[in-house]
This record gives sequence, C-alpha cells and structure tokens, in this order.
Amino acid sequence: MLTARPVGAEPQGNVGATVGVTLREGSEGGRVHLGARGDVLFGRSSHRDFGAGPYGEVLTAWDDLSVGGGGSLLVPVHEYLPVVASVGGYGRRFDGGWEPGVTAQMFWGSRSFNYHGWYGMAVGLSVQGRAGLGEQGERAIIVAVHMDGQALALPFLMAYGALGGGAE
Repeated sequence: MLTARPVGAEPQGNVGATVGVTLREGSEGGRVHLGARGDVLFGRSSHRDFGAGPYGEVLTAWDDLSVGGGGSLLVPVHEYLPVVASVGGYGRRFDGGWEPGVTAQMFWGSRSFNYHGWYGMAVGLSVQGRAGLGEQGERAIIVAVHMDGQALALPFLMAYGALGGGAE
C-alpha cells in the first residue's frame, strides 16, 4: 500500500474519414457529408478501460465547411464495441459568412486498443447533432460511417510496396 505501481496507460490516437448524410432543419432531403476526424484518448491500459481526451474535425456538406473540436469520453460498454461520446464547438463557413455552434456526437463501433503502439483503429457508426449559435441558427443531424485512416491507406501502401517502393 505504501509503494506506487506503474500503471502502463498510454495515449491512443485515431484518424479517420467520415462519409454519410447531413439532414438540416428547413431543407428538403439530405446532403452528402464528408469529413475527417482525429482524436487522442488518455487513461486506458486495456480495452476494458474508460478513456478521455480531445478531438478535432473538418466537415463539409458541399455548401459549407465546418472546423471544430472538443472532448471525447470512451465508455467500454462492450470490450470490442465501445461507445464514444463527444461534445464540442465548431465554426461553420457558408454563403453568409461564419457561424459558431455546438455539437454532440455518439460513436458506436470497433475501437481497438493497441497494446504495442499509440494508434488504435476505429470503424463504426456516428450520429452528430449540431446547433448553430449565429444568425442562421443551423439545426442539423449528421449520420455517418467512420472509416479508419490506416485502413483507407492500406491499398495505397500495398501498391507502393508492390511497385518496388518497399523494403528489400
């Protein structure tokens, strides 16, 4: 009880692309959503542990551009399919200028814990609610699939290796 034990928790980062649909209040139908999102979770030493940390994202629905960030909390509801809840703020550029806003997101899917490095792969479904705080007052829901950046890069890395760019 009087000695400290090493914990072994390391930050786990992830970068991925999001593809889905943006549904805006007052608009007919949905718009194609594309984005990039990265985060770092601290405090985990296994797939059974909670984790928390910052995130950043860049999103577009073709008629706008949003840049945002905030905090995320990983809740290990299932050892292979945790939930990651995020809240934050964003700035949205559209025809009329810039508008600040707030957002909340839930991710559910595979979020690996890498016991040998800092990068943890993630693939799953996310739902994000957005509320603009400016003159336009955006109200939107984004439903998207999060695809891991490492998995997206793998075909290109394999092609590079096959064309002679790999190690001897």
